[in-house]
Amino acid sequence: MLGRSSPSYTVRGYSAPRAGAFAGRPRSLLARAFARNSVLRQMDWVLVVLVWSATQPSLLAAGEDPRTYMKKQLLWSVIGLLLMFAVSFADSRRLRSWTPVAYGLTLLALVAVLVPHIGSDINGARAWINLPGGFQIEPSEFAKVALVLVIASVFSHARGARPGLRSVLLALAAAAPLMALVVIEPALGVALVLVAVTATMIVLSGTRLRIIGALLAIVGAAVALAGGAHLLKSYQLTRFTSFLHPSADLAGAGYNAAQAKIAVGSGGMFGTGLFHGQIVAGNYVPSQQTDFIFTVAGEELGFVGTITIVVLLFIVIVRALRIAARTDDLFGVLIASGVAIWFAFQSFVNIGMTIGIMPITGLPLPFVSYGGSAVFADMIAIGMLQSVRRHRSVFD
Repeated sequence: MLGRSSPSYTVRGYSAPRAGAFAGRPRSLLARAFARNSVLRQMDWVLVVLVWSATQPSLLAAGEDPRTYMKKQLLWSVIGLLLMFAVSFADSRRLRSWTPVAYGLTLLALVAVLVPHIGSDINGARAWINLPGGFQIEPSEFAKVALVLVIASVFSHARGARPGLRSVLLALAAAAPLMALVVIEPALGVALVLVAVTATMIVLSGTRLRIIGALLAIVGAAVALAGGAHLLKSYQLTRFTSFLHPSADLAGAGYNAAQAKIAVGSGGMFGTGLFHGQIVAGNYVPSQQTDFIFTVAGEELGFVGTITIVVLLFIVIVRALRIAARTDDLFGVLIASGVAIWFAFQSFVNIGMTIGIMPITGLPLPFVSYGGSAVFADMIAIGMLQSVRRHRSVFD
């Protein structure tokens, strides 16, 4: 009838297309890739560029064969970027479905490390699995990814307005095997990261304060028990004592910390220049391409270079927190928050131990230190942030 709007209708189960649904549809792959609702347009490219910028100082890891380190690190970076994009293109709902597989594979890898003839013992820690071609993989780095995923999954499935004691216990039960296997290796630095991430995610999940207070009391008692039972190895205790009394044994336990501070301070304002650091060239600082990479930046890039690295890492962390603040579901909030505290805590400890405000724990600097497993885990974490950000845009 004229003058009346046509009623909505359905034919064979399909709703009629809305007006303009087919208008302006991209006709080429390139147009689809850069369409308004495409994955490429929704990705946080500022964060991707910052990751590229933050990985550049890893090329300063001179060592005995700098070309080998540089080529391997370039290979790790390329593979890491592929992993990042693969995870980025997955919907956050799919991330949740991948959690059991990622968690199970990580546990199996951590157990395999402890098996003779599979795990490799380096500097008193059995934390690596030897691969063909002279390569190694460090499962404890992927334990951070698995931990963030499993805790976020547990709390996002909790029933009720606020997670209760049952959800907290499930999260702790899932985190405990990862922490225990990492401690057995032993990798104390990674274990501290896992503890920090777990505690932060529990707090941010909305758990009631009385439950958090009870957990703090239990953790305090466990720490006291561990100290009284002498569970830490002698070299781990030496690291803590040398941190409390750095000048007591400069030729022994305090040597690494003292040399690290000298290297960082010797760079002055603008540094000695790339590959011109005398302390770096003399290998006075151990593991300068991994745990102590910040000392290389301090000597060769100076105060300006190190501050640039700190600022870049800070911006990455802020971007992660920004994604968490703008996410609509608890799973995404916990994923982004977990990654943020992971990068923040690890960066603070790594930089802190080179300037004498934290004990030496053997943690790499995110996106900067040499190492394939660390780069892969960091890039996967960035991919998780991108996935959460894309999922958030669905609700906008």
